[in-house]
Amino acid sequence: MVAPRLVLVLGDQLTQSVAALRAADRGRDLVVMAEAMDEATYAPHHPQKIALFFAAMRKFAARLAAAGWRVAYSRLDDPDNAGSIPAELLRRAEESGAVEVIATAPGDWRLRAALEAAPLRLRMLEDDRFICSARDFAAWAKGRKTLRMEWFYREMRRRTGLLMEGDAPAGGRWNFDAENRKPPKAGLGFTDPPAFAPDRTVREALDLVADRFGAHFGDPEPFAWPTDRDEALTLLAHFLRHALPRFGDFQDAMATGAPAMFHSLLSPALNLGLLLPLEVCRAAEAEWRAGRAPLNAVEGFIRQILGWREFIRGVWSLEGPDYMRRNALGHRRKLPALYWGAPTRMRCMAEVVGQTRRLAYAHHIQRLMVSGNFALLSGVDPAEVHRWYLSVYADAVEWVEAPNTLGMSQFADGGAVASKPYVSSGAYINRMSDYCRGCAYDVKARTGPSACPFNLLYWHFLDRHRDRFAANPRMGPIYRGWDGRDSAARTRVLAEAEAFLARLDAGETV
Repeated sequence: MVAPRLVLVLGDQLTQSVAALRAADRGRDLVVMAEAMDEATYAPHHPQKIALFFAAMRKFAARLAAAGWRVAYSRLDDPDNAGSIPAELLRRAEESGAVEVIATAPGDWRLRAALEAAPLRLRMLEDDRFICSARDFAAWAKGRKTLRMEWFYREMRRRTGLLMEGDAPAGGRWNFDAENRKPPKAGLGFTDPPAFAPDRTVREALDLVADRFGAHFGDPEPFAWPTDRDEALTLLAHFLRHALPRFGDFQDAMATGAPAMFHSLLSPALNLGLLLPLEVCRAAEAEWRAGRAPLNAVEGFIRQILGWREFIRGVWSLEGPDYMRRNALGHRRKLPALYWGAPTRMRCMAEVVGQTRRLAYAHHIQRLMVSGNFALLSGVDPAEVHRWYLSVYADAVEWVEAPNTLGMSQFADGGAVASKPYVSSGAYINRMSDYCRGCAYDVKARTGPSACPFNLLYWHFLDRHRDRFAANPRMGPIYRGWDGRDSAARTRVLAEAEAFLARLDAGETV
């Protein structure tokens, strides 16, 4: 009798056409899935994130079994659970007599290294659920002095034909971003996305997580995430009908009490494998071609997936595991306690962190221009910022989170992802949100006890990193404006910023 092979399926590989399953023999091989304590605790993951993974994995395992696969599934509380993915593979190999493992490459360098070190013959296959393979991205990147998403995105549009009219972009433009920066306003008429009430499988996962990980930052409930493909398709259909038409205009806006606004909330389902990126892009394109959604909205949404998501994954693959240790700006400050829920007088930070605690979710501008902006301006160690983002969001897996945080948000990679740091004073937050209304600080005050901390820290950041950024063509005019101020005014701004940072380091409420 031919020995079976072990077919590893990870918690973010919940796609029936994933490479390892395609390479396996349903009649011979054994699928291995495991809720591993190592994976649940290498970062202090939000309870909703852990429950989402566990519930989705359990449902996917049941689907595989119904389709005729033999599945060896280990729940976290199984007495024989070995605690890590490699140890689980060794246990299942001993039980079954298997000597070979077929795996789809993890999107996490730490786990990839652990699998390669295990004493089993490993056949690791590329994760080909992405639209652009790692090899194709490397070929595109070869010889380029800088990697910029816009040029990659245009190449992907040509390659896929998405939003193309022959050889030209639909509407005569590649990018409608200038039309997609409207601030929030009254009467927008948000339609709440469907909330998927916990069924028995989800309830069991939530109870387990509450018991084992109740001390982690984040509220386990209300839990409303899709945990199988059918629910993910329902969420996609709702977005296409109710939110996509207005997504473009307001994709950068932030509003109190409207965490989703017109965003899709599809990133967890995409990152777990319940949906595939190309099918989501084609579904959005179909809405434009049918006249149900405007081009600026559809282009903006497709750019986030076909452009940014694929580009970020390519950067992660190209740069390798050392990317996680980048700190180009030399920032060393500890992550302030307010990121873990300590009180703060800054309403924008309180809103974003509070929403994150409740929902394991914040949209891209909340992450980039509020929590990320504050960390960068304050000089927080990017490794600590990376660990926080990896921990607290339901869609955070390393391949997508690390380049977004270390590259786009914190400029820790020195410009591999972004051409300049994404920093702003309070004026941007005031323009794009309602957070500044009723805040203890005055967003229009440059100095003094009521001055918005973002106003002080913005100039402090630029001043301390002048040698790096003054020659940047996009930042030169900002420095000239700063230099044109009265020297006493500049000295006061910097001194007040230093005093604020000292209070932050001392753990005072800021």
